[in-house]
Amino acid sequence: MKIALVGYEANIKDRVGSNQYAFELMKALYVLDQKNQYTVYLPTRPLPDLPKTRSNWQYKIVGPKKLWNIFGLPLALFSQKPKPDIIFNPGHYSPLLAPAPLVVTIMDLGYLCYPEHFTKKIYWKLKLWTALSIKKASHLLTISEATKNDIIRYYKIDSDKITVGYPGYDRKNFQFPISKFQIGKVKEKYKIKGDYILFLSTLKPSKNIEGLLEAFRRLTPHVSRISLVIAGKKGWMFETIFEKVKDLGLKDKVIFTDFIDEGDVPALMAGAKVFVLPSFWEGFGIPVVEAMAVGTPVVVSNVGSLPEVAGGAGVIVGPKNPESIAKGIKKVLHFDTLEYRSLVEKGRERTRIFNWEECAKTTIKVLEKVNKNV
Repeated sequence: MKIALVGYEANIKDRVGSNQYAFELMKALYVLDQKNQYTVYLPTRPLPDLPKTRSNWQYKIVGPKKLWNIFGLPLALFSQKPKPDIIFNPGHYSPLLAPAPLVVTIMDLGYLCYPEHFTKKIYWKLKLWTALSIKKASHLLTISEATKNDIIRYYKIDSDKITVGYPGYDRKNFQFPISKFQIGKVKEKYKIKGDYILFLSTLKPSKNIEGLLEAFRRLTPHVSRISLVIAGKKGWMFETIFEKVKDLGLKDKVIFTDFIDEGDVPALMAGAKVFVLPSFWEGFGIPVVEAMAVGTPVVVSNVGSLPEVAGGAGVIVGPKNPESIAKGIKKVLHFDTLEYRSLVEKGRERTRIFNWEECAKTTIKVLEKVNKNV
């Protein structure tokens, strides 16, 4: 097959969420598939860590960068010689016009459940463009059964048109155990002293960081020597998070690290007593898998894909109830050695099903099936 791969999401320096998915899947396709011909479309030059050019893997930089999906990308796709057999976009924002069947990955539909968590611009962009991408696509890929069910419910799409391919994680770097020396270096770099609870994701309303702060405030009388580390880059509508810290009198107990260098994440995860992701919605939640992989127990919400990802290997809490979040964290912190080790082992066992190679295999099968049915 001649595959046109829309590479915009992967070609971002500080990758999170959909960027991480697109990048890791692209790397896995590069290793696994030397049979099909890939042309990767980008609005800017490929970053150095993207797969290198070879006979079946080429990059095509096309402009203009402004409104790229509307003008530059469709124009380039229609002018490609020979014409692509199939177009694959690992993200919501697909070209509105395409000369070949389109396969699109939809991460989640959280914006439909919680529109108040988005700026008006981001909300309408996601709502309109995702609907257009779904309508245009010959087949949809998604990253969890939870998102698949949401697509069926909201868009009335036949389940046969949707395939779930679980994301993976970096098995080379997220190993067990991580050395105390590495953990110590990372703690020193980010000015973390003593024991800590970790949150790692983008700072935005859907992540429920304010609920986590309220839960942590309830915990502090019982665990006075532990701090809360909030790691991740600023997204949108994050200002109230910092105000909440002041209002709750937690300034000396909460550490904000901003974006964490990729190489530091495994040790930061491994050093935590517990990893908490109390989101109101998640399409998947790769950090949950990474935490379990390095042997850190997880506390996650009972909504979206998070119970599916944790799979009985985490403590499940209600995101709208700070008391529930506090009890979940407290439960892990008060485990005896046997209980703690049992949860760690369950988590490590659970991570075995999350593999980028399997995700790439699923993707290739879908592309081949769509191409065959043209």
